[in-house]
Amino acid sequence: MIQRDIEPVLKSLASQYPVVTITGPRQSGKTTLCRKAFPEKAYVSLETPDTRQFALDDPRSFLARYPDGAILDEIQRAPQLLSYIQTIVDERKLPGQYIVTGSQQFEVLNTINQSLAGRTALLKLLPFSIAELRGNYPPKSIDNMLLTGFYPRIYDQGLNPTQALGDYFETYVERDIRQLVTIKDLSLFEKFVRLCAGRVGQLLNMQGLASDVGISHTTARGWLSLLEASYVVFILHPWYRNVSKRLVKSPKLYFYDVGLASYLLGLESELHVSRDPLRGNLFENMAVIDALKYRFNRGLRNNLSFYRDSKGNEVDLLLEIGPHFFPVEIKAGGTISRDFFKGLKNFAALDLELPWGGGLIYGGEETQVRNDVRIYPVTDIHEMLRSLEGQE
Repeated sequence: MIQRDIEPVLKSLASQYPVVTITGPRQSGKTTLCRKAFPEKAYVSLETPDTRQFALDDPRSFLARYPDGAILDEIQRAPQLLSYIQTIVDERKLPGQYIVTGSQQFEVLNTINQSLAGRTALLKLLPFSIAELRGNYPPKSIDNMLLTGFYPRIYDQGLNPTQALGDYFETYVERDIRQLVTIKDLSLFEKFVRLCAGRVGQLLNMQGLASDVGISHTTARGWLSLLEASYVVFILHPWYRNVSKRLVKSPKLYFYDVGLASYLLGLESELHVSRDPLRGNLFENMAVIDALKYRFNRGLRNNLSFYRDSKGNEVDLLLEIGPHFFPVEIKAGGTISRDFFKGLKNFAALDLELPWGGGLIYGGEETQVRNDVRIYPVTDIHEMLRSLEGQE
């Protein structure tokens, strides 16, 4: 059982708040993390039908079984419990009473905001980061990471990633979506998700996506929101404040797990990945989400965006740190070329204050600095981000 980077943050918050809420994708390791961090606490899975029914039918008696609090897993299955938990924690006024997990972020957070505002700390746990993976299951290659993704169970049990990700999609993604909304044509929904994978790392054209699937714009937007809610897709929004109106306002589409995107693209081996025209997009997906994991694992909020103007000048990733920015270019190539720095130079010409210069994440192995640009291998993204700490 490996040490997750977020565990010290979880324990710290549990010493300050009566409730800590952890959301994240199915199989990202939420249950394992909570049981490891709080072995003395009772564990309750609300996925178990009779347990869930008891919680729904008689919430007061259900909670009374756990006078010292509990880990309540998949709280979206019995969200009414949160109103009763509010009363309990207000009466006891003790920290760390309940650890609550959920895998449908919008539904859980909406209920939390209604019932536990000010009483709970919020954390998000995504699958392994590259740093966590390297410390325990050293990847064979970049293409191996792009194919396999980062779900802990694949590594812990040595599963074939194609089989495991296929099962994951059918068992969890489709089931969770059906719990949220009735989808009459499941094959059409699967086509939609696969076409989303075909647009990974690209500007999102909702009208074009809907047309290609054969559904309305409204349906496409609703389905995309469901995928966001279930931690399948991540939407990266553009930065366009205080510069010019000639900037794109369309977001970019990524998957929380690059392995799932690869599976949906039909990739079944490292050779397939190496030859796929979207390899660079998958590489970018992996890097963006790993930067997000760095933030979440420290209990911090998402501070990521990207820059693109109407002429096509772009910076793949912007980290907003206080009033300043740290622009990062992401290139899958293993050899550094002059073209890698073009986007950073264009962004620097906007005359913004860039106290840390810029960053370049690439597919090579060397760490270096060139002309105020910090260059790191993709496997060392967290090292690059850590180098900015204490310099704000």
